[in-house]
Order: sequence, then C-alpha cells, then structure tokens
Amino acid sequence: MHRSKIIGTGHYVPDRVITNSDLEEMMDTTDEWIVERTGVHERRWFEAGKDTVSNMGTRAAKRALDNAEIQASEVDFIIFATLSPEYYFPGCGVLVQDQLNLDTIGALDIRNQCSGFIYGLSVADQFIKTGMYKTILVIGSEIQSNIMDKSSDGRAMAVIFGDGAGAVVLRATEEEGTGILSTHMHSQGKYAAELTVKEPSTLHKDQILKRLIDGAEADIYPYMNGKFIFKQAVERFSEVIHEALDENEYQPSDLDMLIPHQANLRISQFTQRALGLTDDKVWNNIQKYGNTTGASIPIALDEAHRAGKINDGDLVCLASFGSGLTWASALIRW
Repeated sequence: MHRSKIIGTGHYVPDRVITNSDLEEMMDTTDEWIVERTGVHERRWFEAGKDTVSNMGTRAAKRALDNAEIQASEVDFIIFATLSPEYYFPGCGVLVQDQLNLDTIGALDIRNQCSGFIYGLSVADQFIKTGMYKTILVIGSEIQSNIMDKSSDGRAMAVIFGDGAGAVVLRATEEEGTGILSTHMHSQGKYAAELTVKEPSTLHKDQILKRLIDGAEADIYPYMNGKFIFKQAVERFSEVIHEALDENEYQPSDLDMLIPHQANLRISQFTQRALGLTDDKVWNNIQKYGNTTGASIPIALDEAHRAGKINDGDLVCLASFGSGLTWASALIRW
C-alpha cells in the first residue's frame, strides 16, 4: 500500500511586525498582560495591496516545492485550509491553482479553523494511500488582523492572533515505516458557539444589512469563551496526542518533536508537562507570530525542519484544537 511522506515544507509571513507595544497604542493593554496570558510578544499583520490569503499560501507553497526539489507541474491536487478566505466563494484552493499556473487539477477547501491543516493532511493521506494522487500540496493560510476588534473591547482576542501561511508537499512512497503513520480527527459541535464569528451569515444577512443601514452594530467580531476554551484545549491536546501514540504503540518518550497548534503558550507548556517532554522536543513560535490558526502548524513545522530539529527517521506528532469544537493529531515518521 502507498504511504504518504512529507518531502517539502515552506512558510510565508508578512513583513509588517506588530509588537505588544504597538498594541498598547491602540487599546487598553500592556506587554506584561499579553505575555502573561498568551506568551505572544509580536505578530505579523498583512499589508494591503501585497498580501492576500491565497497569495500568501502560494508563496508558502513555492517554498515547500523548492524544499522538495520538485516542479509545481508535478502537483496532482491542492488542499487549502483557512477560516479567512478572501471571497465568500469560491475558496482559495482554485486561486492557488491559478497562481501556480497549474493545469486543471482539483482543489479542495477545508473549513476546520485551527484543526484545518491536520484535517487537510488526513484527507491528502487518504487520497495518496488509495493511489488516486501521487503529489499533493496541503496549505494553511490566514489573514485575521482585519477581522478583529482592535479597541479595548476586543483586546482579549485581538492580542492573540496573527497572519501567515505554511505549506507541505506530500508524496506517495513505498518505503515501509516512514511517512504519515496515522491521523485522528474529532469534533463536538454542541460547543460551537463558544468560539465563533456569527455574522455575516446566510441566516442573518437581511438583518445585518438593515442594522448597518440604521447605524446599529452587527455581531461581526470573533467571540471566544476564553476560560472554557483553555480548559477544553489542555484536555483534548493530551487526549488526541495519546490516541496517536497508542494507535502506533509508542510512548511520549519516543517522540523526537511535538508541533502543537500555536493557540496559547500556556496551553503548549501544560501539554508538554503532561507528556513529560523536554524543551528541545516541543516547537513553539507563538511568541513571534501569535496564533495563525490554520497556518500555525505548517509554519512551525517548516521552522523546526529548517532549523535541523526534525531529521530523517524522527518521530513527529502534530496536534491541534480549535473552533467547532474540533481537534486532531497526526503521527509521522519523518
């Protein structure tokens, strides 16, 4: 049976750096308050006229292709994960297909927010295992800085999130004991309202337009029940990581690298302690990029790979948790 192997990684982040001091000028917050609660010191914000969700994904994809030492023409399929597409429809996958000047290959968009990249990786893995495709681009890209309430009212979320993109090239291999060993996906929709953007939507479009015309407020900013999400995240992260390890008969001590979704540094540190992992076995970059949602895992994966922290034969676990609620993991023998 075919196996799926990551043969290339890449990422792109906007040039514009927004520090916590910059945010102090916009809202009632402090560097100390942000760092203590999230671990974030700075984040990247897109530049209008230069960065879009799709072209950031394309830039990350090109770097992944270069890293894999293959041509874009060898790609059979594109999977694009984002919560922030530039159009209501179509999705960003077809825009990347055009930007890469690819033939009429298929493009699939994934809407699983923070878990979107791992969900996309799992879908790609199944396509390759069945022999349907040989080489697949999996991309996560987000622009969130322009959907946040940057006043003091919205500071709890605005300080956390950033913009960026990451990508991997997945290719079929016959090599035993390598590549993606298993993926695991879960959801719990009864808690959907605990982390959500309610409007605009097809349910409320007429009402939104009327409120905007009348000068009333629309419920357009993200909402998060922070304490509830934190508690769920620390529980589900450990749970889904153990699920991947148990499925493949490994222990946490067997891991060479854990790449957690960069939701909150405290969540990552709690998970690290629960698994008994040393600092050199967990990659965190939320300090400089914030939470880039669907892009956070491929950005971190590319950084760790290029830093020489992930090498041939290493056992790598990816894990995510986010809106939906959704959570997922992937165990990989590099």
